[in-house]
Amino acid sequence: METKRKLILTSHIPIRWGDMDAYGHVNNTVYFRYMEQARCEWLEQLGYTVGPVGEGPVIVNASCTFLLPLTYPGTVEVKLFAGHPGRSSIPTHYELRLVGDDTLYATGESKVVWIDTGSGKSAPIPESLRACLQDL
Repeated sequence: METKRKLILTSHIPIRWGDMDAYGHVNNTVYFRYMEQARCEWLEQLGYTVGPVGEGPVIVNASCTFLLPLTYPGTVEVKLFAGHPGRSSIPTHYELRLVGDDTLYATGESKVVWIDTGSGKSAPIPESLRACLQDL
């Protein structure tokens, strides 16, 4: 079954020398940072604060499939897609490439859950956020 997704952001993130590990390629943990950066850029562009006050997003799971190693120097292009939102969650999907190269280096997924940061309980996705995903 194919999941419908909407491209919601394309982010360009420079690979830093320190992103690499002893094997000479970007460390696996850094791919999650690239995905996180794109997700935060998207939410902040929509006017949401990514921080511990009021309501906001948390990640309840995340995965990455490493297809080819990224190496320094370069700039990662992260395409962020959203799936159909639930009451309090949004599935997100990622494609990582190098700028100027159509080769797919990695794919990822995460589930964003909107929470009340005071209680730690899930909260309904704000209507303005839901509206930008309405065609899903």
